[in-house]
Amino acid sequence: MELLTIGAFARAARLTPKALRLYDELGLLPPAAVDPHSGYRYYAPSQLDRARLIAALRRAGMPLADIRAVCGLPPDSAAEAVDAWWRRVSADTAARGRVVALLVDQLSERGTMSEPILRYAVRCEPGAVRDSNEDTAYASPTLLAVADGMRGPGGAAASAAAVDALRPLELSAAPAAELLATLADAVAAADRTVRASATEGHQPGTTLTAILRRGSQLALVHVGDSRAYLLRGGELVRLTQDHTYVQSLVDQGRLSPAEAAAHPQRALLVRALGAGVQVEADLALRTALAGDRYLLCSDGLSAVIAPEALHAALAGADDPETAVGRLVDLAYAQGAPDNVACVVADVVTE
Repeated sequence: MELLTIGAFARAARLTPKALRLYDELGLLPPAAVDPHSGYRYYAPSQLDRARLIAALRRAGMPLADIRAVCGLPPDSAAEAVDAWWRRVSADTAARGRVVALLVDQLSERGTMSEPILRYAVRCEPGAVRDSNEDTAYASPTLLAVADGMRGPGGAAASAAAVDALRPLELSAAPAAELLATLADAVAAADRTVRASATEGHQPGTTLTAILRRGSQLALVHVGDSRAYLLRGGELVRLTQDHTYVQSLVDQGRLSPAEAAAHPQRALLVRALGAGVQVEADLALRTALAGDRYLLCSDGLSAVIAPEALHAALAGADDPETAVGRLVDLAYAQGAPDNVACVVADVVTE
């Protein structure tokens, strides 16, 4: 078998000779032969696949220790390991992105020296089909919240209990730096309350999406498939990710968003208060900017109103009262098959 010089092998593998020498020292890609007199390294053509894999993983940013582990696995297991690593990287990138977004907000010239306040409106309707209303919506100068109860008659009590667990925070003196930790503790308490309300053979549950304000800081907490949106500068951005089985399939690339919208299990939750193991809430911190408009809603609204119509209703309303009225009207125009809860709040300065 004809061996390749380190230079020829490096060109074929899209690596540098320096990188090949490092990988040899680490035991990651030892040469097929080394000249005992000159120390010159030679590589076999059969080593190219491994070298190209290493090169690709390095370009993706994978640490050498992880590459070593991947290279020691059979192809199927290696693919799973690479996918798991990338999901960790993506989650970390998203977390750092939220920190950067907060810093940009804080440094933005659009900020104001005056402390922002919230002007808000709230609606909670049973819908056109349901006899009962298991949703809860709440708004105050410091707290916005929507919860969607489930699993029968206990659902209404569960959603109310979840929102009630946050209301003591309206009077809390906790500083802005502790907002996320304070919210996390309150959600854990709400989860325990909902679990404690279970009766034999019946465990109610609820979603919870809420925003707590401290000065110019807004802390967002989210569990389930209720949603939070931000309208800023004419652009509508969804701030939350649905904790549903179908959304997990979309995240894995197994379903398209269009397929997910029509999937029969689109409402099946993988996270909710009172359900499964101890709940893990999504938490984020934002800076309130004058002119921002926030929407919190249950899936009775977001599931039946197209994103374009949602955007138009929010952007075209002069005030929160008009916005919630238009949104509820749109839900009823689509048949309102579920309870409808929504809160719209504008960030303004006095």
